[in-house]
Amino acid sequence: MLTTELSLLALVLNASLPVQGVIGILIIVSIISWAVIFSKLKVFYITARSTNDFEEEFWSGGELMQLMKKIEERKITGGLPRVFEAGMHEFLKSRKQARAGQSEIIDNTRRAMRAATNRELSNLENWLPFLATTGSVSPYVGLFGTVWGIMHAFLALANIQQATLANVAPGIAEALIATAIGLLAAIPAVIAYNKFSTEIDNLAGKFDGFIEEFSNILQRQI
Repeated sequence: MLTTELSLLALVLNASLPVQGVIGILIIVSIISWAVIFSKLKVFYITARSTNDFEEEFWSGGELMQLMKKIEERKITGGLPRVFEAGMHEFLKSRKQARAGQSEIIDNTRRAMRAATNRELSNLENWLPFLATTGSVSPYVGLFGTVWGIMHAFLALANIQQATLANVAPGIAEALIATAIGLLAAIPAVIAYNKFSTEIDNLAGKFDGFIEEFSNILQRQI
């Protein structure tokens, strides 16, 4: 195992500068990608938990004003509680206006909740384009390093009269490392991007359903 690790390190160190540059870029991108993945896992966990906890409280049949007060006291940073809070604030504000009719109050409330939903989803979507780009581009960057390395290996054989596998193998091995690292950077990014995109779609559907149901509840209270 130690010999394999040392030989891989030796191959990278002995590779041509363009191949080393490609490998270095891919390693940096992979590190950033993993940092984004772990950060997003935490954000999505907090959002999903706060949303589920809020739904249990909301549908338990408690007073809306008391529920809003609890949310403000807990200082919840994301999820469905923020949508509810934005809707309640706008509903109370619009209801105080003497000229505001029922339809206008509900429309204003819906717009406030839609805006809050867009903010929440936008926050969840941060850095997802980076994961998508990493997943789609990294294999091609690695392939570029491989093609360059193989070209460099064959050019080095130009001055050798009798080329053997021992002459060709090190150069090709150096080149293939770039593709391998490109795939290692891309695969986790693609998996994470698909997972997070699915969760965002699920949350968006849940938020939209809540907005309609909550609007109907508020309409009956006017």
